[in-house]
Amino acid sequence: MLVVNPDGAFVGSCGRGEIFDSHDVSIDGWDRVWIADRDAHQIVVFNLEGEVLLGIGERHVPRWMAPFNHPTRATVTPDGEIYVADGYGNARIHHFSREGEWRASFGELGQSPGEFMTPHSLIVDRQERLVVCDRENDRVQLFDRDGRWLAEWRRLCRAMDLCERDDGVILVTDQVPSVNAFAPNVARIGRGRPSLNGAHGIALGRADEIHLAEIDPSFVTKLTPC
Repeated sequence: MLVVNPDGAFVGSCGRGEIFDSHDVSIDGWDRVWIADRDAHQIVVFNLEGEVLLGIGERHVPRWMAPFNHPTRATVTPDGEIYVADGYGNARIHHFSREGEWRASFGELGQSPGEFMTPHSLIVDRQERLVVCDRENDRVQLFDRDGRWLAEWRRLCRAMDLCERDDGVILVTDQVPSVNAFAPNVARIGRGRPSLNGAHGIALGRADEIHLAEIDPSFVTKLTPC
């Protein structure tokens, strides 16, 4: 895991020998860093000093329909509950307690509501909705925190990642490449092409900057508000 300052200058790194294949990273409200170690079939949690705090899943042991089989991202709710998209082997969402104990799972391979082809990223938004990029089905699906299906956003091209602005607008990257903006009432309100190669990841900065993790070649693009 690499650490850079707001101008992109390299600051340091951690996780050497502890991460096998990092796929996505998120930081929770307690400043813990959650990494989906995809091909090790594990979620690894660090503090900001780079010390390992927790590992969820049996390392290098894939499991069918159970945690994990090439997981893609973990997200943590404000009350500490953990949700994991288990997306390249399984097609499931797993729910854990704040201590990392498994509680429930839902989803299976398919194209119907509540089914997934590749659940590639997820967040829990301000409305307590679980919002999931169902990449190979070209859509985003929305659930409540118990896994009940609520809605879907279609007309995307392999939805990759997503994040939520302070005003509740959710930004979704896809492989057109484009960034799509959806209002809290599930209406698309904008779309643009701010990346060259397709943003595999998206995150917001403290001053409303948009950071895009691009692929082929790999670099980070920073967009600042006009």
